[in-house]
Amino acid sequence: MNIEQARFNMIEQQIRPWDVLDAGVLALLAVVRREDFVPAAQRALAFMDTEVPLGNVAAGQVMLAPRVEARLLQELNIARHEKVLEIGTGSGFMAALLGHKAQHVDTLELDAELAAQAADKLKRAGLTNVTVRQQDGAQGLAAEAPFDAILLSGSVEAVPEALLQQLKIGGRLAAIVGEEPVMRAQLITRKGEQQFETRVLFDTVAPRLSGFAAHSRFAF
Repeated sequence: MNIEQARFNMIEQQIRPWDVLDAGVLALLAVVRREDFVPAAQRALAFMDTEVPLGNVAAGQVMLAPRVEARLLQELNIARHEKVLEIGTGSGFMAALLGHKAQHVDTLELDAELAAQAADKLKRAGLTNVTVRQQDGAQGLAAEAPFDAILLSGSVEAVPEALLQQLKIGGRLAAIVGEEPVMRAQLITRKGEQQFETRVLFDTVAPRLSGFAAHSRFAF
C-alpha cells in the first residue's frame, strides 16, 4: 500500500466531500500519522471510510470513521490557548489531533489496556500536552474543569448534565446523540450558567461510549 497516496485519497475522497474545508484541519490530517494509531492487525483499514475495531467492538472500542473525526474536529474549532477534554480515548488518534490544536488535552479511557496503548502512541508521536487518564468518563473531569471544549468520541443516548456543567461560558461540546438507527452529531455551546444552544451537525451512527447509562438524560 502506498501510504501517502492512501492518506491523500482519504482526505480528498472521504473528508473534503463531507464539508470539511478548514485548511488547518486538512493540513493536520495530512501530517498526523493515522496509521501509527491503528492496531497492527487492522493496518489495512487505516485510511478506509469505516470504523476501525480496537478490541471489544460491542463495548464501543473503535476508531470513528475518518470523515466523522475530521468533521467533529472542524466544528469544535479549537484555538491554541484552549483546554480540551475528550471522553473515550480509544486509539489516541483523536487526542493527537486535538493536541496539535489545543494548549492541553485531558483524555479519559475506561479500558486500561487501551489507555496504556494510547499513552504510548501519543508519547511516540511527541504529544507532550496530552494526558491520558484511565477512568470512567461519564462524569467528566471536574478537578480540571472548566474546559473550553469537550469531545465525546462515541455516542450517548443523551449528554449528561455533569459534562455540560464542566464547560466554560462560551465553551463547546461535540457528541453523537441518540439511538440506532437515528443518531445525530450535535454541537452544544454554553451561552450562560444554565443556557445552552444546540446545533445539529449531521446524521450518523456510532458505537455507544462505555460507562454511559441509557437513562442519563438532560433536558435543554
